Amino acid sequence: MKLDHIIEAQQFNVPMIMELFNLANEMERVFLRGGTQDYHHKIMASLFYEPSTRTRLSFETAMCRLGGRIISTENAKEFSSVTSGESLEDTIRVLNEYVDVIVLRSNTVGGTKRAASVSQIPIINAGDGKGGQHPTQALLDLYTIHKEINTINGLNIAISGDLELGRTARSLTYLLGKFDRVRIFFVAPEKIQMSDDILSYLDKRNVWYTKVKNIEEILPEVDVVYQTRIDKSRIADLPDADEIIRKQFITKDHLSKMKSNAIIMHPLPRMNEISTDVDTDRRAAYFRQARNGIYIRMALLVSVLS
Repeated sequence: MKLDHIIEAQQFNVPMIMELFNLANEMERVFLRGGTQDYHHKIMASLFYEPSTRTRLSFETAMCRLGGRIISTENAKEFSSVTSGESLEDTIRVLNEYVDVIVLRSNTVGGTKRAASVSQIPIINAGDGKGGQHPTQALLDLYTIHKEINTINGLNIAISGDLELGRTARSLTYLLGKFDRVRIFFVAPEKIQMSDDILSYLDKRNVWYTKVKNIEEILPEVDVVYQTRIDKSRIADLPDADEIIRKQFITKDHLSKMKSNAIIMHPLPRMNEISTDVDTDRRAAYFRQARNGIYIRMALLVSVLS
């Protein structure tokens, strides 16, 4: 599988996804034996206009395990020529002269598409503004579900948090909509519920979904709980804001209501979504999820660099 750019979840179909998962399995074996030097002649730029921990460091780890080299800036919005007024397009044109692939976190929706439109080398979207996309996170999330449960078809999946602007939730929903008999429970107050563009996409594909306000009432029937953050300032004007936050919070008490083979996921960092008491339960998959990000990102780098 050869990819030019990785911009959005919609560009992947099911055969591509499964081919990527097979490659990620191979990359896990490469990782566990200490990596390879196959890409020692390649250089990756990680250009992040917003701070990041997991995405940036897992991409950099992935490139290191492939034998490649890295140049990096963690907060290009403040520590690059953008402070002097340089456009994103000019930055990308210059980096085309320096490196072989650019991993970009844009602080505006559509920034990655703009970058790709002027780039002769691969651009990988590492998060695209609030309400944009995060396709590599969605791919590692889907890979985690497949790896933990051994299927995606026919699953019941709860997606909880700020769904309107949550780029991880939006991107994952795009991918889930490509599989058969998936049922999606969107858990959020109406003010921050999943936006109409995503719901229209699901309607066109005849994907079952419903909106839910309280995650506790659906825990017994879901196979996956995908928790994301809620910024309290986004619902501060609601009279029951504190109660909304409380109802989204997964504690050890919730585990007894869940299926024995269900999993709990979170793109991290977590704040007030999952109690640390849950961490030792085998259904807590979020740290394994973070590790899977290295394998998927190794596979994606191989796919654009080969």
